[in-house]
Amino acid sequence: MKIVEGLGLKILTLVFLASTSVTNIAFADAQRGLEIAQERKTRDEGWGDSMASMEMILMDSQGASSTRLMRLKNLEIDGDGDKGLTIFDQPRDVKGTAFLNHSHITDADDQWLYLPALKRVKRISSRNKSGPFMGSEFSYEDLSSFELEKYSFNYVKDEQLGDIATFVLEQVPTDKHSGYTKQVTWLDREHYRPLKVEFYDRRGALLKTLTFSDYQQYLNKYWRAHKMVMVNHLSGKSTELNTSELEFKTGLTDKDFHKNVLKRIR
Repeated sequence: MKIVEGLGLKILTLVFLASTSVTNIAFADAQRGLEIAQERKTRDEGWGDSMASMEMILMDSQGASSTRLMRLKNLEIDGDGDKGLTIFDQPRDVKGTAFLNHSHITDADDQWLYLPALKRVKRISSRNKSGPFMGSEFSYEDLSSFELEKYSFNYVKDEQLGDIATFVLEQVPTDKHSGYTKQVTWLDREHYRPLKVEFYDRRGALLKTLTFSDYQQYLNKYWRAHKMVMVNHLSGKSTELNTSELEFKTGLTDKDFHKNVLKRIR
């Protein structure tokens, strides 16, 4: 009887140790994921403000394309998400259209779209953030600044992406109105820059993939991808964003991102 009892005790002990080990691994993965995400965020703080000139190339499933020219202004906000203003200059049918985004750490982002043909400012509902931005494959949600509180993180693995060593993170949106169940992000291990992001829809299926390339460094610290391509796997459409000019520390202030500036855009 003692032998049987002793064996039973050993089995229970092994089961307990095994379950404890699994719990610790899961915790370590989540903890490591958060640490990697925090390092990514820390390395991109302190840039202040920026102005950029970009082109947006829309391509349909048949390969036909159209190009738009736009200007972007961004302002870093201490203690909250960043502010961004996008102004379309060409072609004529979208000239003067402007999009203003106030990202927030925990609250829903405030977003407005100015349509010059209607001479009105339209507020984008927080429940409609999964809608397409200006007919592109980017949604309004994709235009928000990266904030740690918007996601829960999990480290998945290390992986070679071509010849680049990367961390692979799973990030799950905390907003119940998000258009995504999760995103899988590849960050290069040297600079913690995003190289690829997979977006999974509300059914858990792969919806879109965003790739980043042509990185350039500014102020000896901040990396920006001069080419971003978003591919929609369901529609076969894609949107390419190319940066031609980018400048930091331009003197932008909070007043440049007030809703009232939308109707005065030139």
